[in-house]
Amino acid sequence: MDTRNIGLRNIEVADTKISSIDGENGKLIYRGYDILDLVSHSTFEETAYLLLFGELPSTGSLADFSRRLRQARSLPEPILKTLMTRPTRARPMDVLQSSISELPDYDINMDDDLKEANIERAVVLMSKIPTIVAAWDRIRKGLQVVDPREEGSHAASFLYMLRGKEPNEEESKIFDICLILHAEHSFNASTFAAREIASTRAHMYASIGGAVGALSGELHGGANIQVMKMLLEIGDPNKAEEWVEDKLERGGRVMGMGHAVYKTTDPRADVLSSLSRIVAHQTGTKWFEITECVEKATKKYMLEHHKQPIYPNVDLYSASLYYSMGIPMDLNTPIFAISRISGWCAHVIEEKFAEAAPKPALYRPMALYVGRYCGPMGCEYIPIDNRAKELDA
Repeated sequence: MDTRNIGLRNIEVADTKISSIDGENGKLIYRGYDILDLVSHSTFEETAYLLLFGELPSTGSLADFSRRLRQARSLPEPILKTLMTRPTRARPMDVLQSSISELPDYDINMDDDLKEANIERAVVLMSKIPTIVAAWDRIRKGLQVVDPREEGSHAASFLYMLRGKEPNEEESKIFDICLILHAEHSFNASTFAAREIASTRAHMYASIGGAVGALSGELHGGANIQVMKMLLEIGDPNKAEEWVEDKLERGGRVMGMGHAVYKTTDPRADVLSSLSRIVAHQTGTKWFEITECVEKATKKYMLEHHKQPIYPNVDLYSASLYYSMGIPMDLNTPIFAISRISGWCAHVIEEKFAEAAPKPALYRPMALYVGRYCGPMGCEYIPIDNRAKELDA
């Protein structure tokens, strides 16, 4: 099979100990632990520790790690001032990416590229990215920025900074589960971007900036925004089936359905569906119901017309969940980054300090040139004056 033009699918490019995806059976494993066990028993802080250090922490280790995260939440004053000068139309992912590029200016150990220094950068990024996202949302709305507190969970802290009021315990727990679900997913586009940049021996912040850029695309982290736009366009559960049939008949795509790796239901989608149902019941919103109708209609159409099963991915129910929680639609992808930063940093560190290859090999894939051929020796250069005469002739 010609594998050149299928986005490197099924091409193994590196070893990793961080996560594993079993697409046939719908399983996602972080460092040997099933994602469903983690969402049932763990917290985002503990899961982030697992991803970074390769093992679950002791009580003391987790307390110390959580303390470090809390203490690093505040932004340098110049970065806040820069945010206040941005046009309010600026897209949150662009704001996040550019703010990350400023963080090296405040890292007094930038010349130290040892492992411990990179772990400290991971702590800084995990702590400050939620603060950047929440601060920007309030700035663009003309609201006062809410300073982070050196207390509370990662999830509760973000919701507090975003809204300016304390979330209740159930909201915080639901959001914490969302962060665990989105924390890591092997060599997806943004993670591969981070590792490829790290392979050049660029610093952590550069690698993460590249990952944020990759995540912003609608075929990756931006997909949940497209899902929510779809739900808003449908507007009524009774119109979902007709909308889906019309979309697919015209050769379109139902966002949130299907996955490049999973051949069955994405295990994260089942959890998010349950959470979206809970929040919809609490808030009285219709978005979960519409989403459920879209899933059923898409499955029905694909089986009837193509004899092919299709399943929801992580984006389908995260869109309705966040929207029902009152989170602005265009913050869906930055929230993805708030979570995925833990996986990205783990991959950058693995790329830089892998046991088998302490010095990473520079990624350098080959391409098959299919450009213009002018003969066995290539094209003959014609000076521009003569070139113009030839074109006029």
